[in-house]
Amino acid sequence: MTGSPLVVVAIGTEAAHLRGLDVVLTGIGKVSAAVAVTRAIAEHRPSFVLNVGTAGALRDGFEGAHRIGRVLEHDVDHAFLRTLTGEDSIGEIVLDPGEPTTLATGDAFVSDPTVRLALAERAHLVDMEGFAVARACAAAEVECRMVKVVSDTASEDAARSWKAEADRTARLIAEVVAEHL
Repeated sequence: MTGSPLVVVAIGTEAAHLRGLDVVLTGIGKVSAAVAVTRAIAEHRPSFVLNVGTAGALRDGFEGAHRIGRVLEHDVDHAFLRTLTGEDSIGEIVLDPGEPTTLATGDAFVSDPTVRLALAERAHLVDMEGFAVARACAAAEVECRMVKVVSDTASEDAARSWKAEADRTARLIAEVVAEHL
């Protein structure tokens, strides 16, 4: 038997306006997210996981909230590892083939224009936990839904923008959760 949906957010700042809900705070980065989500799924056996949080826009014009159709791990060379070891290495997960937005996940906060440009060839948005959440869900055979709210442009001004937009993005995250639960 499965339980109710599980809402997963990286940090308290992003969850600031989520009232009356049990929310799993994963912490920052892929390892923290994978551990927290794996533990939460084992404990709660949810009907699905809803991962919400902030993301940097890799392409101009991306604003607001975006449902993620595909998530990839951008800071691991999966093709090279597959060639080197002969073993499969999962580097992307399709969450919803009907959704066009791709999220790239890596353990570094992206604020370099050169990195942004390179990532924009493969994805629309970038974050630090999404792929790990999706991978943990896939391993546990639990549906993962993901919505990311644009907080910055993944450029040299990203850190200042993320901080300045924290309350606005947290309010939008709360609206997204209310809409998806």
